[in-house]
Amino acid sequence: MAAATVAPASELLTGWCLFGLALLAILAFCWVYVRKYQSRRESEVISTITAIFALAIALITSALLPVDIFLVSYMKNQNGTFKDWADSNVTRQIEDTVLYAYYALYSIILFCVFLWIPFVYFYYEEKEEDDANTCAQVKTAVGYTFGFVVVCAILLLIGAFVPLNIPSKKNSTEWEKVELLFEELGSSHGLAALSFSISSLTLIGMVAAVTYTAYGMSALPLNLIKGTRNAAYERLENTEDIEEVEQHVERIKSKCIDGRPLSTRDRRALQQLEERLRTLRRRDRHLEFVEKSCWMKFCGAMRPIKIIWGAFFILVALLFIISLFLSNLDKALHSAGINSGFIILGTNLTNPLNMLLPVLQTVFPLDYILITTIIMYFIFTSMAGIRNMGIWFFWIRLYKIRRGRTRPQALLFLCMILLLIVLHTSYMIYSLAPQYVMYGSQKYLIQSNMTVDGHPENVTAHVPKVCDADAPEDQCTVTRTYLFLHKFWFFSAAYYFGNWAFIGVFLIGLVVSCCKGKKSVIEGEVDEDDSDISDDEQSVYYR
Repeated sequence: MAAATVAPASELLTGWCLFGLALLAILAFCWVYVRKYQSRRESEVISTITAIFALAIALITSALLPVDIFLVSYMKNQNGTFKDWADSNVTRQIEDTVLYAYYALYSIILFCVFLWIPFVYFYYEEKEEDDANTCAQVKTAVGYTFGFVVVCAILLLIGAFVPLNIPSKKNSTEWEKVELLFEELGSSHGLAALSFSISSLTLIGMVAAVTYTAYGMSALPLNLIKGTRNAAYERLENTEDIEEVEQHVERIKSKCIDGRPLSTRDRRALQQLEERLRTLRRRDRHLEFVEKSCWMKFCGAMRPIKIIWGAFFILVALLFIISLFLSNLDKALHSAGINSGFIILGTNLTNPLNMLLPVLQTVFPLDYILITTIIMYFIFTSMAGIRNMGIWFFWIRLYKIRRGRTRPQALLFLCMILLLIVLHTSYMIYSLAPQYVMYGSQKYLIQSNMTVDGHPENVTAHVPKVCDADAPEDQCTVTRTYLFLHKFWFFSAAYYFGNWAFIGVFLIGLVVSCCKGKKSVIEGEVDEDDSDISDDEQSVYYR
């Protein structure tokens, strides 16, 4: 009895130890990443802490998926039997631990998206007004944030009450109906309400993933392979451009040497040339910083490693896209249709990742390492896509993400987008390996008649079979991730079409990235709308 009590605690401790190590690594990474991109001149303590916290929550939530799969898999032996300690009570306790972890993390995400990040963002937007005081800033920020809170409350109410099947009684009063609603909500522990709210955010995350991640998966590897232009050669070209523009400026100014005023057309051309000249001179200062910096020399020495990483990343991207295409094709051919959310029972068209994961399950912990690698790759390519494209609202670019020069509001936007993309990551992983995400490496026993010398015998044997949708509920434990993913069919249908859009955007981005030449060594660092004081921040970064 003592051994049966110690065993589940040790298995649970193993899973959460892995999660704890991932937590420490995530916190360190978030601090370095935010500090790397935040503006040295406009940095704010509260916005920095908020950005680090939001990014950490996003990554911690993604790290919970491998732990969830690990725990349900570790309850059973490879022969399909439950381990001695894994009776129904203990199993329920372990799964409740994962479920409560999801409750906590998803609740924090709702708090960040609908309350904390909007408040901090609007607070610093108002702070830029010269005549604004602290009380006015807080009052205005609270007013805007209240709108987000109302949206969150509406989503929770819709998820909590609309989908529920409440038994109807002809003689029941309105108050009794309300009591039934709250009893049903309490019995489900708020799973429906939280699932609907998170699924709504995941839908927005799907749009962000299609926009940024799909492009980042093609742009990041090819940029690593192609590299950047030579700083010295680029500076020489920039010097020639400066001389050419200066000649044009002198030519126009020479028209008014005798005191005659310039025509409207010449004044407009002169103004444009002077703005162009200021931009080119800023580029020259930045290129000079880059040319002399030790960091760029180190990057040049690491060029072969970058090419290897770029080739590896493009292979991973192609593996990901091929697997996603085959998974979506399987749903198109064998699912029950849009009314079921394109859910399929079992796998008819297998894909490379779905084939690889069961093989890696035989050697602990290779399958969990692969899942974690896929999640981190998805996140890093999302960061690369946002960094390359900037933050847009339709055709209007709101912010640019640049090393050492990103405004506090842009960092908050960046972390909120990553929060939403990470929510969508779990469904992407499920699309690639649905059976693995649902059941991990679990097996169950089925009865089978034995054959001797090719002849069937009456002897019945128990043969292990991989858990699938046909397995008895008491024999296979579903991950908590799956319960959150497929609570509502219409979200699953939207995710299905989003996967096709993701594949299309990736292919378009791959063609565009292949056709583009090498990036400038200061790509995105100098624009015409930048101020001259931003050069100071650039020099600090490269030194």
